[in-house]
Amino acid sequence: MMRLIAAARAAGFAVLLLVGACAQPEAPADRDASGHLGPLPMEDLSIETAHGVQRFHVEIADNDAEREQGLMYRRSMAADHGMLFDFNPPQQVSFWMHNTFLPLDIIYIGEDGRILNIAANAVPFSDDNIPSAGPVRGVLELNAGRAAALDILPGDRVRHRIFTAN
Repeated sequence: MMRLIAAARAAGFAVLLLVGACAQPEAPADRDASGHLGPLPMEDLSIETAHGVQRFHVEIADNDAEREQGLMYRRSMAADHGMLFDFNPPQQVSFWMHNTFLPLDIIYIGEDGRILNIAANAVPFSDDNIPSAGPVRGVLELNAGRAAALDILPGDRVRHRIFTAN
């Protein structure tokens, strides 16, 4: 009888281990079921152009995982929204459009908040490198065509807490 009880307990324990091993781990709270990051915290950002101030609500990507994913897998973004990548310390960077459905304007911004260069209408899914024209503290991604439509140009000043001249 003791052997039968021990065998039953062992079988029950083996079943529990098997079920536990087959269970999918839950995605961390900031990722969806497929492991992609969800929307990040939003902050206000403005750009001073020759024709006035343009205001945006931007998600902040300030760690490696957030910067690596960026806007990949997103299917839409509001016209006044974007994503600001924070690189501290400032550095030369290069972006690509791998797994990115949205065509984007990629705006490279120096530590002082001045726009260094703009890569307009970056092509979705392209693996081509799109480099900054020098060390940047931030990179702003907007829907493609927004920079031209709003007359945003190199030399314009971006106002946000990460830039030193704010």
